[in-house]
Amino acid sequence: MAKKVVLGFSGGLDTTFCVKYLGEDQGYEVHSIIVNTGGFSDEELKKIEEHAYNLGVKTHTTVNAIKGYYDRIIKYLIYGNVLKNNTYPLSVSAERLSQALHIAEHVKKLNADAVAHGSTGAGNDQVRFDMVFHILIPGVEIITPIRDLKLSREAEIEYLKGKGVNMNFAKAVYSINKGLWGTSVGGKETLSSKGMLPEEAWPTQVTQTGSEEVKLRFEKGELKKINDKEFAHPSEAIQYLQTIAGAYGVGRDIHVGDTIIGIKGRVGFEAAAPMVILKAHHALEKHVLTKWQLNWKDQLAQFYGNWLHEGQIMDPVMRDIEAYLENSQAHVTGDVFVHLQPYRFQIIGIESTYDLMSSKFGKYGEMNTGFTGEDVRGFSKIFGNQTSIWKSVTEENEKK
Repeated sequence: MAKKVVLGFSGGLDTTFCVKYLGEDQGYEVHSIIVNTGGFSDEELKKIEEHAYNLGVKTHTTVNAIKGYYDRIIKYLIYGNVLKNNTYPLSVSAERLSQALHIAEHVKKLNADAVAHGSTGAGNDQVRFDMVFHILIPGVEIITPIRDLKLSREAEIEYLKGKGVNMNFAKAVYSINKGLWGTSVGGKETLSSKGMLPEEAWPTQVTQTGSEEVKLRFEKGELKKINDKEFAHPSEAIQYLQTIAGAYGVGRDIHVGDTIIGIKGRVGFEAAAPMVILKAHHALEKHVLTKWQLNWKDQLAQFYGNWLHEGQIMDPVMRDIEAYLENSQAHVTGDVFVHLQPYRFQIIGIESTYDLMSSKFGKYGEMNTGFTGEDVRGFSKIFGNQTSIWKSVTEENEKK
């Protein structure tokens, strides 16, 4: 009886090669799975399923992971206002972990002997997939044909043509990976340290020339309404906002990052909805959270984002930080007003019953109702008391 292998399948060149190689050359019974984290339409998913069966897989499974992806990962990236290197909303790295978790579950369900993915030996994804599999399905063999055989694109194409596979082998000028939390774009301009992607490289073209104001309603840190439109799940609000903000071309940038394996890389990305949401959420937090809530949340969120990027979603410390982030959102409720225009957006302000900038307690730079000038005079002396003692002792010793 043939051994079973579960293959993470996208329908592209690498995973197409994996089906033929594993099934016909290695004798495995191949079970393909695609985990949709917001990057595929129903029509695209149907075509990928047909392609998988035409290649000879035993079974093909499509998982709609959009809501689970939000609930398990994106929610906390919003709570933490997470931007890798103050730039990148972890578009691809976050969704790879969601995909790896679902693939591992499928391996358990089928009681498969092996799991396979199409990663090369050059990037982060190989580590993310492998590590999750080692933790969740220990003892299951991990097969990575493209990495292990050190295959070039040309060698894969020649092999598949020899197997009679008919597909579009033309390499796109730009490599695009789309998901709920943004789209990455790689091309010749991102292969060196200088260069910006041209207008035609961006998957979402600018179609809006005017401007508009959008109202985002957050409840305990989660996006629930846009203008007067209410959503059953925050992932639906993200997708809706993307249709509005994406048309303005906002959220485009180039990210320079450190890979898990120690090299630096550049990648373009467009993330209209994520960038607007993160900046709007942060603006609301600055009004409703205290100074030290904001301070500690920033520190924990930066670690959370970095550790997530490196694939460490299963580390129990992540659950601890998620609990902190969740608790911090108790008062993050209110409306944020955003002005959109081509290639840029601006936060106009917020309205919240939890706003700590209430005029009841004074107006910054003008007057305060909670204390007098004499109170401040005494406070200032006490607040700097230890530094005054340090200065006095230091000067005394320097005279000796």
